[in-house]
Amino acid sequence: MLPLSRRIAAPLLGSILMFGSGAGWALEDRVVVMTSYPDELVQRYEQAFERANPGTDLQVVWKPSRDAAVELAKPDQGGVDVYWTPSLGSFPRLRDAGAFRPLAVDRAVLPGVVDGQFVSDRQGFFEAFEVAGYGMIINPAALARDRLPQPATWRDLAATRWTGRLALPIAGQVGFSGALYDILLQAEGWEAGWALLGEAAADATLVGSGGQVSESVVNGEADVAVTVDFFARSAIANGHPVALVYPPRTAFLPAQVAIARAAPHPDAARAFVDFVLSAPGQALLFHPDIRRYPVRPDVYAQAPAGTVNPFQRIGAEPYAYDMEMGLNRHGLIAALFDTLIAARQDRLKTLWGAIHAAEAALAAQSTAQSTTNPDPERTALVGRARMLAGFVPVAGADVDRLAPMFQDRRSNRNPEEQAAMRKDWSARIDAAHAEALELARRALPTP
Repeated sequence: MLPLSRRIAAPLLGSILMFGSGAGWALEDRVVVMTSYPDELVQRYEQAFERANPGTDLQVVWKPSRDAAVELAKPDQGGVDVYWTPSLGSFPRLRDAGAFRPLAVDRAVLPGVVDGQFVSDRQGFFEAFEVAGYGMIINPAALARDRLPQPATWRDLAATRWTGRLALPIAGQVGFSGALYDILLQAEGWEAGWALLGEAAADATLVGSGGQVSESVVNGEADVAVTVDFFARSAIANGHPVALVYPPRTAFLPAQVAIARAAPHPDAARAFVDFVLSAPGQALLFHPDIRRYPVRPDVYAQAPAGTVNPFQRIGAEPYAYDMEMGLNRHGLIAALFDTLIAARQDRLKTLWGAIHAAEAALAAQSTAQSTTNPDPERTALVGRARMLAGFVPVAGADVDRLAPMFQDRRSNRNPEEQAAMRKDWSARIDAAHAEALELARRALPTP
């Protein structure tokens, strides 16, 4: 341990945390930070913090979120001072378990809201550190080659016949997929969103690894993929001819930071949190080895050319995504995706193929007869087929009631009840799809 004479006051750095009487407290000789961030990010923050606070050693404990929760549940919380990690669901659960100290933050500098959405804890126990957006990675040249339009909205995933050139992550297998699909479902509406996903997935390649979703566009296997933006931004930075598209209604979700309730070095903990939220700490996120979005609006004046500013996003539509509601739905979304889409993709391809064929035939008939509605009966059949093809066995009104049953997939709670529910879902889905296919075939003109 360093002698007391080497403990010095922290520099002000434009303090974000509001400490009351002032920021000239004497720091301890160390601060223990638990994280799952990669080395290239952690090392830069470690070096910068120690330069700004000589005499205070930053000690890093790397833990994935489940192991971190175990440490923070111990009486001494494993000797951890700060929890700082990109694990969206960890922070509300740990807050509710009493794991954190409250923070008081200057909202004039750090609003805690990005693109109209709360990203920091409204109760004040954890704070957003950086955000990642959700959208699409595309290959413009490949789209032009394949004579496909560039998608701009979530609806465009189903509006184009991609013939296997669209990649979608499998919910439950890809870490970011639960958040991504929930963003889409909240943006489009529960029932309409599932209908969109089913139609898009019928013509897509399903991918079970997060990095491989974006990589499929980079390596030419797909023209479009839905993704979290840091995969796309990394590919762009490495010179790949791809682009990133944010739909008008999307969300930027945070990585967060909090001080442990039993922090043994509380002053150094506050100094670390203050540093990562300060202008110098936030500006580090623009480094080429990091490339993440800060949560301080004032640092975007330092952003590299071409950086999207989530606080001033061109083309954004009002959309207050509810992050904590979404966290509770990820398990249910994974279960429904598996039952509705992953287990039935071949059937979806046949079903939506029949619907598209009927719609194309009606469109051709309309053109030939110079009318907007050549056959009202067949048009009604196709409309009914579309509605049944988009059937989801959980109504929007029932989501919040059923979501807790699937909230922690690893614990496999209520396995018998879940199995019975999935069996019921399957029977209802199959009945709806069978009727939809019959209607679509009846809608085809007689040869």
